Amino acid sequence: MTARLFLDAPLAVATEVTLPPDVSRHAQVLRLQPGDALRLFNGQGGEWQAEVLSMGRQTVVVRVDQPLACDRELPRPVTLALGMPANDRMDALVEKATELGVQAIQPLHTSRSVLRLTGERADKRRAHWQGVATAASEQSGRTAVPHLAPVRSVTDWLDQLPAPASDAEQRCLLSFTPDAVPLSSLPSRAGCPLLVLSGPEGGLDPQEETHARQRGFIPVSLGPRVLRADTAPLVVLSWVNFCPLEVVA
Repeated sequence: MTARLFLDAPLAVATEVTLPPDVSRHAQVLRLQPGDALRLFNGQGGEWQAEVLSMGRQTVVVRVDQPLACDRELPRPVTLALGMPANDRMDALVEKATELGVQAIQPLHTSRSVLRLTGERADKRRAHWQGVATAASEQSGRTAVPHLAPVRSVTDWLDQLPAPASDAEQRCLLSFTPDAVPLSSLPSRAGCPLLVLSGPEGGLDPQEETHARQRGFIPVSLGPRVLRADTAPLVVLSWVNFCPLEVVA
């Protein structure tokens, strides 16, 4: 497979680009050599054919050749708001959610959260997760990189959401409550943003669920089995990938 690298910079035909240090290191790890072909993407849509011109100790220079039209994104933008799972499960969740097409991830503290991050530690973990998302986008062929938002409490995050408008955004809450509707019963509207709220181990507490409902979230069930906190959001992304779309006139 042709190597793919994310470059957070404008790209244009017949220009030479010195790759930033972190991207240069990635190119060196891939053992690219002068003359090797590669593809660049900057999250603005499509890819660019490129060629390695030189490999130095610290920097790599490439020539941008031509744009390549491609679209590998979901037909509707999906944001996952997550009660962060414990240990290293968040890394795997970010990676797999990126492969499945998520647009943005909002890490949350909840009353039942085991993983709690604040201050500099939270900033470092967010930067790490952003790197995980970038690598997963490069590997999976995506032309966009999901945005990792700063860690927030679920209460503060819900409070800042705009008033719910069903025609502008679909909001669902992964829930164990008896009145939760099956995921398969939800309409999947082309182009309509989907906002998914998912709890940590043990789910959201009753007060947090009530708060979410007041902000327009529909309780949704994923079936009779209890899924891990790092599995449940991926089910929703898989459903978006394969569910027939309703085209809104």
